[in-house]
Amino acid sequence: MIGGLSLSNIQSLCRKYTSLSATDVEKLIEIEATLSYYAELTDCYMFIDCMLENLPHAIVVAEAFPKTESGYGLYEKSVIGKFVFESFEPAVFAAFKNKEKSSITRAITQEGITVEQNVVPLFNDQQQVIAVLIQEKKVETQTTPKDDIRHMPFALIEHIVEPNSQPIPVVSDLLVESIILTNHENKVIYSNPAGYRFISELSGLERFDNVALNKVLPFLQEVYDKGDDVFFLEITIDRKSFIVKKIPIRDQNDKVTLLIIQDLTELKLKENELMMKTFAIREIHHRVKNNLQTVTSLLRLQMRNELSASSASAFQEALNRIYSISSVYELILENEDNAEEKVDVIALSKKIGHKMVGTSNTPSIQLTFHDDNVQLFCHSKKAVSLALIICELLQNALKYAFIGREEGTIDIQFQQDASTISLHISDNGVGMQEVKASLGMEIITRLVEYDLAGTFSIIPSEQGTHTQIQFPVSEEVFILND
Repeated sequence: MIGGLSLSNIQSLCRKYTSLSATDVEKLIEIEATLSYYAELTDCYMFIDCMLENLPHAIVVAEAFPKTESGYGLYEKSVIGKFVFESFEPAVFAAFKNKEKSSITRAITQEGITVEQNVVPLFNDQQQVIAVLIQEKKVETQTTPKDDIRHMPFALIEHIVEPNSQPIPVVSDLLVESIILTNHENKVIYSNPAGYRFISELSGLERFDNVALNKVLPFLQEVYDKGDDVFFLEITIDRKSFIVKKIPIRDQNDKVTLLIIQDLTELKLKENELMMKTFAIREIHHRVKNNLQTVTSLLRLQMRNELSASSASAFQEALNRIYSISSVYELILENEDNAEEKVDVIALSKKIGHKMVGTSNTPSIQLTFHDDNVQLFCHSKKAVSLALIICELLQNALKYAFIGREEGTIDIQFQQDASTISLHISDNGVGMQEVKASLGMEIITRLVEYDLAGTFSIIPSEQGTHTQIQFPVSEEVFILND
């Protein structure tokens, strides 16, 4: 085996670049000790990668190679401490994000070599992903050495730069990305039309054959300083944004660098537009919340006048409905990163429930919640419907369930299966003898059927009343799993 980290080194890398705890690092050290056996057994290259603390990249913290390979095999030198980028090794980042095995048949390594990758996440005792274990195997192709992918750029270069050659259209000429090849002196030996325009526009030069590209475009110096590493850099110049990908390519006669440059300006503009729209939507939510609070204040002022019992009850019901809607916007605004306007339904139900019990004529009512660890979220429109449904069911319980009693219990329970959410609201009150038509019941029925595509039912109970709402999981009503 060639490679492997001493304990002090793996601890040093994790301490410097990651946020892993000492216990997490110890677990990685234990796994690292077995890498050589897996490498020998599978005849594959094994690595452990960890996510960086402050950057969206990963870092190699351990490696092991088969004994059959001389030196570093696929690699010219150790890759421990090298950064890993998602654009080159998407399977690595998919395993981190999805917390499950990920595979890709053609990944690009730090040295521009195409490999087959299998990646599995490594978990700590809290079931958090602390690293990924990577298995790499070189992709074998049925081609002759002349046709090998590492030699193709040179065949292309020879044809293009040969004095007597006739130019032919190649795929790179049709790409919108800038494709640029430079030699060991960083001088341009090939560029597609997009690459020529890129250099010309940013340098102001029409000819740059004999000038080092990093001299013409100084901002590329950082790319060349990375030596033999595959590397990418996002840059912004004169309000234009680009991402530069660098892949070193070697030939027995020369050292060539491939630059692939993508213009991100339009994408950045759209991101900024989306950000401004997000700010505008948040401002609208803020104003809606404030307007609802203003209406609430006006209703409360009106309630201070002498009102009949029925009028006061109607006013309080209206206030509860307004507060329920307002609660949706409050929860949206509490999370500044809530670009998708997700609302935590469990938190929403607790907010509404505690407020309504606190302002009711029977404040001694006990409110209990059972969520079975469900993490239920929905978008703002559905959240308003759910808020009103919960409000109406609680109003019915508070108004009719405990007549003649000074105390009681209302239980709110959420349950889930693969495709359905169930909301149960039950009480230990006097029970419902018959279902009478009312505005509240009409609101519940219409919102459940038309907004949630669900069903509303009253379940027979020996004590009190038990109501159930069932509705399907969808893109707008969804469960987040741990």
